[in-house]
Amino acid sequence: MTSATAPRARVPGPAVGRESRATQSSLREANLALVAATVCASAEPLSRADVAGRTSMTRSTVSRLVDDLVGGGVLDELEPGVVTGRGRPATPLVPGAGIAALGLQVDAGFLAARVLDLRGRVVAGRVVDGAFVGSDPTVVLPLLAALADEVLADLAPGIRLVGAGLALPGLVSPSGTALLVAPNLGWADLEAGHLPVVGGMVPRVGNEADLAARTVAEVAPGRPGPLADFVYLSGEVGIGGSLVLDGRGMPGRHGWAGEIGHVPVDPDGPACPCGSTGCLERYVGRAALLTAAGLPPTASGRDLADAARAGEPSAVSAVARAAWALGVVLAGVVNVLDIPAVVLGGHLAQVADLLRPDLEEHLRTRSLSARWVAPTVTSAGEDPAAGASGAALRELSEVLAHPADWAGAA
Repeated sequence: MTSATAPRARVPGPAVGRESRATQSSLREANLALVAATVCASAEPLSRADVAGRTSMTRSTVSRLVDDLVGGGVLDELEPGVVTGRGRPATPLVPGAGIAALGLQVDAGFLAARVLDLRGRVVAGRVVDGAFVGSDPTVVLPLLAALADEVLADLAPGIRLVGAGLALPGLVSPSGTALLVAPNLGWADLEAGHLPVVGGMVPRVGNEADLAARTVAEVAPGRPGPLADFVYLSGEVGIGGSLVLDGRGMPGRHGWAGEIGHVPVDPDGPACPCGSTGCLERYVGRAALLTAAGLPPTASGRDLADAARAGEPSAVSAVARAAWALGVVLAGVVNVLDIPAVVLGGHLAQVADLLRPDLEEHLRTRSLSARWVAPTVTSAGEDPAAGASGAALRELSEVLAHPADWAGAA
């Protein structure tokens, strides 16, 4: 065989072409994510021209990307509005109503299952009261799965479930596949194999307070809330905590940051189920507060608030003691982390207006920076299953981060 007919060695050109195609694909994925994020972040519907202006892309590029996102259900087109001038009416774009995620929650006093869509709406959900302190997960988790099945049966036809999350009050493995310990539930070492299968999926586990805090930082998928930096306290039988900076959680190296409920108020204080003594939740957990107020264990935070407003001495004293204990611990958080905004959730939200004056005064006294930036205390609202909503929001965030996986998929 002569050199004229011998096979030629492959030259670098095709490799460069593959790299170019890969770069183009990555650019498209990034642009899809940018367009989806721009629409979802807006409180009002946007037109293609609006998106082009906000992203600095050409209208033709935005139009192609929007078509792909609408085809995949990540975005929806609404009926065009009325136009009084020249030209065709713009077609408003909103997050897709056909993509949703399931959020589950087990807490000391209830089970919850709810489905949120990309617009942030609860399209189906239920909360069932119960007593789960010291419970058996092999009994409770099948109940949760049955509740989830009931909720999923309520979904309208055509809604696609893209993920499932489970909020639990304890330490979760960094992978989100296992619960390490939940002292108040009495659960430990709960691996993925023990978790229920719901909607054909094993839910991703997360800390309840971290997920509940997400509902404050993010009022709908991809849409920021009014606070970007805050310390969140989740009040139930125990006290969970989460730290949020610039709208994102600060989970720590292993995802275990924010366990404010187990910061000691007084090392010589009462014993805690975690094994320590004098923990914050021994002073401001629901049972501790109700006992101090002379109320039965079946009472609610609202009952405590009513009693304190009525001037019941034990209730007034219980609220004042709780404000002191919170002030001791939270001032340390403010001094160390420079996050002076505090958001109270769970039963603490029900007494937030009563706690606020004394708690803010304690924080001003104990926080070194209070002279320049005064600490503030606000309520997260009284959603009993904020952790379930946060679990669904976390799953939906994956769609917005990687919309190319959905774009063009009917």
